[in-house]
Parts: sequence; C-alpha cells; structure tokens
Amino acid sequence: MDTENTQNTETNYDVVVAGAGPVGLLLAAELTLGGARVLVVERLAEVDETIKAGGLNSTTTVALYRRGLLPDLTRIHEEAMNRFKEFTRTHGGGDNNPVPPPKFAGHFSGIMLRADLLDESDPAFAGLGPVDRVGLVPQAPLERLLGRHANELGVEVRRQVELTGFDTDEDGVTVRLAPTDGSAPYAVRAGWLVGCDGGRSLVRKLSGIEFPGTAPEITGYQAIADMTGTEPLRGGWNTTDVGTYAFGPLPGRILAVEFDGPPAARQSPVTAEELQASVRRVTGVDVTVHKVHSSTRFTDNCRQADTYRAGRVLLAGDAAHVHSPFGGQGLNLGVGDAMNLGWKLALVVSGRAPVDLLDTYTAERHPIGAWVLDWTRAQIAVMRPEPHSRALREVVTDLAGTVDGTTYLVKRISGVWQRYDLPGDHPLTGRSAPDLELADGTRLADHLHNGRALLLDLADDPKLRARADGYEGVVDVLTASCPGRPELAALLVRPDGFTAWAADTDGTEDDPSDALRLWLGAPVGA
Repeated sequence: MDTENTQNTETNYDVVVAGAGPVGLLLAAELTLGGARVLVVERLAEVDETIKAGGLNSTTTVALYRRGLLPDLTRIHEEAMNRFKEFTRTHGGGDNNPVPPPKFAGHFSGIMLRADLLDESDPAFAGLGPVDRVGLVPQAPLERLLGRHANELGVEVRRQVELTGFDTDEDGVTVRLAPTDGSAPYAVRAGWLVGCDGGRSLVRKLSGIEFPGTAPEITGYQAIADMTGTEPLRGGWNTTDVGTYAFGPLPGRILAVEFDGPPAARQSPVTAEELQASVRRVTGVDVTVHKVHSSTRFTDNCRQADTYRAGRVLLAGDAAHVHSPFGGQGLNLGVGDAMNLGWKLALVVSGRAPVDLLDTYTAERHPIGAWVLDWTRAQIAVMRPEPHSRALREVVTDLAGTVDGTTYLVKRISGVWQRYDLPGDHPLTGRSAPDLELADGTRLADHLHNGRALLLDLADDPKLRARADGYEGVVDVLTASCPGRPELAALLVRPDGFTAWAADTDGTEDDPSDALRLWLGAPVGA
C-alpha cells in the first residue's frame, strides 16, 4: 500500500461497492437487506442526468416490484409517457412503422415492434404480475429512486470520492480512496470489493480480469438538444443511405448512428457543431443544433469479463460487460447481476454460506451476458448501410410485422426466457417465480420485500415447514392457498425471486432440504 499518500485506514465494512449508478445502488441495497455493512463510493457529486437508458424490461420491473418499488416505477413511467404522447401529437413514425401505441413493446435494430401484434397469451408472459403498465423509465429518475431506496435501508454512500486502487489479501481488501475536493486520501478496509464502476472499470483493470470481445465499427450520438429545421425529420427509428437515426419520443431527443468506426475522442464533451454535423450527414436534413442539454457518444464495442470474480473482487453491470445500447439491454442486464449477487455475497459475509456460493454468480450470469452481447451484435449486422444488411433488414422487418415474429422478439427483449440451470426437474425450477395470487388477497411479490428466501407451503404441510428449522432470519415460511394454481404444493423462492425448488400436489418431488443447503448453507445447529 502507498502509505505516503494514505493518512488513515477505516475498518468494519463488509463490502465496498465502487459506483453509485443504478447497479451499484441496487446491489448495496440487496447486500444491506442481507445484513451486510456496505459502503458505496462515487466520483460524481450528483446523479448523472446524461440521457442514457430509457426502458425497463419485464425481468427488471418484476425484480423491483418484489422490493416494493412498483408504485414509484409506475409514477416515473407515467411522467415519461405524458412527454411521449405530447411528442407524438406532432410527429409520425419512421421506417414506415406507425408510432407504437402507449403499451411498451420495444424495437430490434430500430425496427419498432407493434404491441397490438404481441400474443400475450404465450405462456412465457404468464405470472409476471401487475408490471405490464411499466416500460418507459429513464435512467436518471430510476437512479434517484434507487438512491432513496438505499438511503431508507441505511446504506452509506460517499459521493465525490474516487477509488484509486486496492490491495487484496487472504482476509479482505484495502481500498484506497481520494476525495475529489483535494482533501487527504485515505483507505477503507473491507471483506469484499465489487466494481460497479462502468465499462472502463478501474476495479476490473486492477483485478487482472480479462475483457475479451469485438472491436467497434460505429459512432453514435444520443442527445437532448434545442434544434430548428427538424420538420422533415420523422419520429421513431429511420434508416438512411448513411446510417440510422431516431427522433423522439421525448422533445428534443435525437440519436444518430454512422458506420465510420469509433470516435477519436470518447471523453470530450459533445459540441453542438459535432452533433449537428452527424445529424445532417445521417438524415440529409439541414438541422441546426443551437444548444446541447444532455449528450453522449456510444459505440458497439462489445466485451465481456471472462469471470465476474477474482478472489475477493467481483464485477457487476457495465464493469462486467459492454455492448451497443440497441434494444435497451444494458441497464436490465446490470440489474439482474445485482439481484443475483447481492444475497449470495451477504450470506457469505454472514458466514451462513460457504465462499463457493459465489461461484454460482459467474455460472448463472455469464451466459446471459454472452447472449446479450450477441443480441446487440446481430442488431448492428441488420443496421449496416450496405446491400446485404439492407436485404436482411427487409426480411427481419417482415418477420417483425407478424404475431409470431413480434412475440418471439419481445420474449427475448423482455427477458422472460431467462432460466438458470438449477438442480431439479420441476418446470418452475430455475425460472423466475410466478407472481401467485394467494387466497388472502396478497401476491407472492408482497412477501419478498425483505430480501429473504421464502418457503411457500400451499398444502398446509407441517413436515414441509419443519424443513426450514435452523434458517430463521434467512428463510421466511408462509402457509397459504392459491386457488389459481391448485396443482402446486410448495415453492422455495430464492431472495432474487428465482425458484430453487418446487413440488406439485401429486407428491413426486423430493423435499427442499438439499435446495436449502445448496443456496442458504447448513441450518443452524446442524
């Protein structure tokens, strides 16, 4: 350690989380629900208002619903929809597609998906609960919501503090920090360090974790700007001879993509002149950009950490994987990381579960991350302004205009296909638990707010309930009935909402003892 520049060392943290974006804040909240003492450090003084992600998929909305955040998400969605509706009063849809109806369906490579073509009777959409009224949730208000959530749980967040390095040993991590106001640097001692510090993660670089992938071929801009001369622009996504652009759905929002390689300077601010030049080249319209309020450059740099853990250092969110923003998968992928890691690391910190439990984090999340990278690569292939890709785009557009095509694409975008490869033969095992409507008027999600596992007894079986002895404070036991699913006898739901074990009333399933031990450690007193 650099003792010359480190004045003192604080102790008593179980986990330090680097980065107070949505992933870092949610992870800290999940760790705190599990009883860990967490410190979050963030270089920025306030929430970054730069325009970024704009939508949540079903898996993310369900995860936050299970923590009691659905009313706040609904409010944010409704505010965004009001702005969307105002915009669509004066602008039509692009690429010969109508502006999508208020129900969020998404897009593939800028090919808008029509919600009225979605087959909502598909079994993959069953059991999601009351989350279908949420879709448009911009990242900045979501980050503020998760900040309040973390604060209410007592998470300590230090802003204007930058992680500059760390040292690991057998017992923990010494994290070196530097306040951005120039005051004396210091160190914090913790058991674990999690990098949620973005695609250029210093935590990942210093950990030695490899970050292989494919090089970028585009330069993209997304901005909120004051512009004139926009009357010829078409709302929604549009392809041109040069690239792709999107206008709306929020007032002043413009996105332009050129296939001319990555930008020379990713970090410098986007100027009005730079944005204007790109928009004019892509659209062929002499738009004048007067002022840029919020902007970002992006590429299709596509990389994934080869492991999400190196000793006592772990990665989540963009620190573990980067890709183009098309399809809105990045934020949702990071939320899934946080939900998967938080309870596992908390159990390890408490001593209830062995360190080996953390190996399941990479095992479960890495394949989903790899799929997202390929999903975004495919969209780049369909978007290229060359004859072969344009021919392919026509085929994909035709398929997307069918019920089967729309349903397939939405199932993939929404994440309802995701399943972990867990032991057990029941169809629900490894899948996100259905939001069962219980006879007492509650739903399954109502019983998951505290972040503990849930053993749900639907057959009033005292022998089943006895299996949870020794798991007090880790597993909640609930006896209830579910008239809508009479074939179900019991569920063991992990803290992240995924089904670890399930049994039907025909009695063919084993008891949950093995699943309890696998995911939650040995019972106290065993």
